[in-house]
Parts: sequence; C-alpha cells; structure tokens
Amino acid sequence: MKISKYKKISSALIALAISTVYSCKDFTELNPLGSLSESTAFTTPSNIDLAVNGMYWQAAVGYYDPLNGTALQSRGYPFGGASVEQADMRGEDLVNLQAFFQVTYESNIGPNTANNVNMWEQLYALINQCNVIIEGVDNAVEAGILNAEDGNPYKGEALFLRALSHHELLLHFSRPYSDNPGTNLGVPYRTIAITGSASAAEANSMGRGNVQESYQKLIEDLDLAESLLPATRTSNSTKISRATKGAAIALKTRVKLHMKDYSGVIAEATKLGAAETSGNFSSTIGSFSLEADPSTPFLSYDNNKESIFSIAQSIVSSGGVNGAITSMFSPSQFNGRDLIGVSPNIYNAPFWLTSDLRKQNLTFKQSVGSRPFVYVWKYRKIGDNNDWVPIIRYAEVLLNAAEAYSYSNNNAQALRLLNAVRDRSVGASNSYGTTPPADLKLAIYNERRIEFLGEGRRWGDIHRLAQTSYGYNGVPAKVLASQLTSAVYDGVTIVSPSHPAKPYTDKSFLWPIPQTETDANPTLRDQQNPGW
Repeated sequence: MKISKYKKISSALIALAISTVYSCKDFTELNPLGSLSESTAFTTPSNIDLAVNGMYWQAAVGYYDPLNGTALQSRGYPFGGASVEQADMRGEDLVNLQAFFQVTYESNIGPNTANNVNMWEQLYALINQCNVIIEGVDNAVEAGILNAEDGNPYKGEALFLRALSHHELLLHFSRPYSDNPGTNLGVPYRTIAITGSASAAEANSMGRGNVQESYQKLIEDLDLAESLLPATRTSNSTKISRATKGAAIALKTRVKLHMKDYSGVIAEATKLGAAETSGNFSSTIGSFSLEADPSTPFLSYDNNKESIFSIAQSIVSSGGVNGAITSMFSPSQFNGRDLIGVSPNIYNAPFWLTSDLRKQNLTFKQSVGSRPFVYVWKYRKIGDNNDWVPIIRYAEVLLNAAEAYSYSNNNAQALRLLNAVRDRSVGASNSYGTTPPADLKLAIYNERRIEFLGEGRRWGDIHRLAQTSYGYNGVPAKVLASQLTSAVYDGVTIVSPSHPAKPYTDKSFLWPIPQTETDANPTLRDQQNPGW
C-alpha cells in the first residue's frame, strides 16, 4: 500500500498511541498511551509488553477504510472476524442474505473494493507491527533491557502472527501451492519493519517472489516460532489468545497440507498426539484434546481444551455491529443482523445427519421475521459482540492429519482421526467404526465442511483443492437469497444455485492487488494478478 497511508494506519499502534492491557478475561481493553513514542516503546519491559498487546489489537480490531473519504472504522480486520466472514463468503456453504457481503459472495471484487483493499492493507499493517516487535525485542535483549528468556516468547508471537498473516494473503491473492509454485507469483513477504524513509523505500520496491518462496518463509517463521514460544500459558485470558508452541505446530499442519507435504503434516501432527492408535487423541504439548460436546469451544471460548489459538475480543474492542462475527452471523430473532445464512445444500446434504449435534446445537432455524432461514449458532454474545474468533482448533489438527494419512496409504489411522471428530457429534451408532467409507478422502472433506462451518476455513479448502477431483476448478456456483424459503430447509431439498460458478482461469479466482499498492509500488504494478 501507499507507505504514507500504511504508516498512518499502523504506526499509531507501533508507537503505542493506542495500546492494550489485560483484564481478567478480555485482553483488548483499550487505554490510550499517547505519551509513548517509537523511541521509548522498547526501553522498558512494561512498554514492550504493551507493544506486543498492540500487535494483538491490530489482529483483533484493526481498521477499515470505507474508501469514500469518511473516517477509519473498526471492523475486525484482519482476524477479528473479517477473515472468517470474507473466507466463508467466498465459499458456497453459507449464503449472503443482504448487500453487506454481496461483492465478495458474487465475486465482484476489484482493485478499489473496500473488502479486499482492507484485507491487504490490514494484514500488512499487522505484518509491519510483527516486524517492529521482532526488531525491537532483539534490540532490547542485546541492550540488556530484556533477558532472552523473556524476549523469546514475544518474538515467537510476532513470528507466528507474521506467518498467519502472509498465509491469509496467499489464499486470496496467489495461486494454490499445487499449481506451479516455483513460477506463480506469491506475495511480498515482508520481514523488515517500516519505520523510516529507507525501510519505506525498500517496501515500495519489493516484488512478490513466487508461491514456493513464500511458503518456505512461512515454514521458517513457524519453525523458529515453535522453538521460542512457551508450551502453555496459565491464565484463561492468555492461554488461548496468545500464541504458544502448540499454535505454531498446529498452523504448520495447515500450511503443509496446502503444500501437499503429507509426511510433513503427519510429523507436525504427531507432536500434538495425532499418531495415537487407540483413538483417544490428546497432546502433551499444550494439553489439547477434543471436547466431548462440539458446542463447548464456542460457549466457553476463552477456557476450553480444544481451542489452540483464538483472537480475543471484548465489549470495548471488537469489530462492533458492522464487523464482529457475533452480529454478522446471528439471526435477527436474537437481535443479530440476518446477514449470513446457512445454505440448504449443506444443511440438507445426505452426509450431514439430522441427529448430528452440530446441526442440532450449532445451527439455528429462525421462525420469525422476513428471513426464516438457518443460521450459524456458534457465536451468541449478541450485543456485547465479544465472542472470540477461532483461528485453529484441535479438531482441525486431527482432520489435517486424517487427510495426510489418507494420502499416505494409512487408511486405518486416517479413519481413527476422522472418527474422533465425527463420532462425538453423531454418536457411536452412526460411527464408521473400522470400515472406511467408499471414498475416505471425500468423507474427510465433507467432515471439514460441517465441522468448520462459519469458522472461515471453507475458502482455504476450495483454494487448495481447486485443481483436484475433489475441488470445483474455480469459484463454486452459489445459492442466492432470493432462492431461499423456510421450506427448503427440509433435510432433503438441494437447490440449484442461481449464481454461476467461475472457472479457475477467471480473474475473480484471485483478488486483485489494491490500486493503492500498485500506484505506490511499480514492481507490484507489473505483477498485478491477470485480468486486473
């Protein structure tokens, strides 16, 4: 992005003009600390802690520029809800019901569309804060302000968020790893803090590299993060909302799955207990395991054994009514906004059993108002809008491992992992037991669609599977709100989508780099995605 704007958006937090402090349960209770400058942000341990909190604030709340001259707003960019909403709206299992997400849902994004422009800019604003933390902590340790034991976890957290952010960019702006990764363009992988004219000039000339290079740097960041982060945190307010060793390992299982590095997925998932053959999976690192009830990670979002990493939200700092996952996903019957409904085609799919606890307890069929449809019912803090945003859960680690085992000629272990996630929701009477379904891989993919509905994982799967027999070879066709009635949620009806699919070769499969960025960076101007 244009560096002057980049600095305007992110340097306030880098300089701690807005910082965060922890309360008992809400890590984003905001207090302005305007007296702190960049020159003093890393001069005391307490200031450094505030700087790290500010990095998490950027991940959780961020800014949103309407691109119409009005003031910046807080709408949960990038990971405070926006990443979930945008990724699910690029898929087909949820339905856009009003105008709010229409451009994303119908693939009408352009170089000046607020949705993708803000994702790009806010992800890079977060990346810059990560880089400031990394450099600042390294300098503080060298100067004796922090000892390495205290500084390493901060650095690990910044490396983790830097990797998470670059991967999110790759999902929207680059081709999947399976498609010529050594040739197709990646994203600028920024590792230098933009704090002055020299670093700004470097950022304004940086190119995209290729997809393979970007993924290699992701893995390098996560490997180092794993070595620096603590295995556990003791406080409820931080054990899920601050990165840990387990979070870095879990994210590697996701990244390596995108790389089709199945042996790598298995190696990382084994660290978290996925190689157990009894079917009772748990991790000694972080003490992660599946909750018996699939609702628990959402109802006890800040204190459960399944959530590995989530983005904390609070009453005073969230995406608000215009961005928080709570208001975006919830039905008006409970004062939500009726913006995102569940598609009848996933709700009525034969592989999603009526008795499934995820259908019974984590969706809600609205019976009043003008939109009597089915909604995701994972986020219920309506009004407060402070449901934490799930980034990765132990269920994903197990399903990532299941998929990797299924491609590694170990169907028995793949089935154990699949059953672990599935059986807690469908019960023993509906278990696959020891007999794999006819297409085990398809069963795993279908399970992912159910398990992660409304958690922002759908576009990542569509993206990485695009050119496989299990993908759509592009953007899938979609049901429109005008096709919905209460009656179509009958457990049987499959609605023929009115909005057509877009082929993989269509320009809309990739989001365009924002014009603000290409105007500022001649290198990226020449590396814009095809068709834009």
